[in-house]
Amino acid sequence: MSKQKQAQLRKDVMPYATSQTKKSIFQLVNTIPPFFILWFFAYQSLSISIWLSLAFSVIAAGFMVRTFIIFHDCAHQSFFKNKKVNRVIGTVTGILTHFAFEKWKREHSIHHATSGNLDQRGTGDIWVMTVKEYERASKSERLQYRLYRNPLVMFGLGPLSLFLYENRINRKDARKKERWNTYIINIALVVIYTVLFLTLGWQAILLVQLPIAYIAGVLGIWLFYVQHQFEDSYFENESEWDYVKAAVDGSSYYKLPRWLEWMTGNIGYHHVHHLAPRVPNYHLEKAHAGTPPLQQATTITLKTSLESIRFRLYDEEKKMFISFKKMKKKLVMKNKVSVSSAKTSQTIRS
Repeated sequence: MSKQKQAQLRKDVMPYATSQTKKSIFQLVNTIPPFFILWFFAYQSLSISIWLSLAFSVIAAGFMVRTFIIFHDCAHQSFFKNKKVNRVIGTVTGILTHFAFEKWKREHSIHHATSGNLDQRGTGDIWVMTVKEYERASKSERLQYRLYRNPLVMFGLGPLSLFLYENRINRKDARKKERWNTYIINIALVVIYTVLFLTLGWQAILLVQLPIAYIAGVLGIWLFYVQHQFEDSYFENESEWDYVKAAVDGSSYYKLPRWLEWMTGNIGYHHVHHLAPRVPNYHLEKAHAGTPPLQQATTITLKTSLESIRFRLYDEEKKMFISFKKMKKKLVMKNKVSVSSAKTSQTIRS
């Protein structure tokens, strides 16, 4: 895509990058109150059946994901036009989703500015090693990477790491505003969990709150994972890296059933979001439908997205993700070639 076409594409999307106060308020109303109602039903159902309670918790987790999308839009200053309102709503939804607003806002902006850039990885991203990096890595580094990319670790321990550690601490050089925002959210969570424990008991935390937060965390990590970890995703060194290509070619269109699309706040239109972060979630579908070039983005479905689990390493030469199994075969072949070359050299010398 030429620079002229890229500029035109960004221009075509700009009309959708405007928030509408009524729509934003309506989304708050149809997301947060239902979340609390479902939480209440999950707690009340404990006296009837744990399984019934869990069913309500699963649905409530979906609304927690939807709440996170509001939090996410506030971080991009796209949910409301007023920055202070975005910050207040972002902090409140940060408490509900257990995310530090200002900290995550900074890290996520870096993710958008560097997504697909092989020389600028490490902030707000899922850890991706290239084939060459894996070949050069020590045994301990390979083991660490394999553990990180293991689904049981990423989706099993990942939510616990996010909620209990990563979102609870500030970076050493965090500014005052970011630092205090994290403190406020942490204090609010301590107060909320203390009140829950003293008024409703440990059952409310262990059997209701924990499943809701954990399931929402798993779903959130999964959504973030599949939106960039598809077979022919875009990765380039900084000298070749291009923002528009990274957005359109390095972010997927996750085509979901309508009800899941609604529950996940249209985040499946991730290619649109990366191209124009100021487009609020309720305009993403319109931007996709009204901009033909965006419809050429890589489309994945619930079924095909499961294939992304096996994508572990990025092959810079083939411009695609490969599995550890393919990497192992590649190393074996490389060793065979090396041994064969060594024998040939020895024969010639003899």
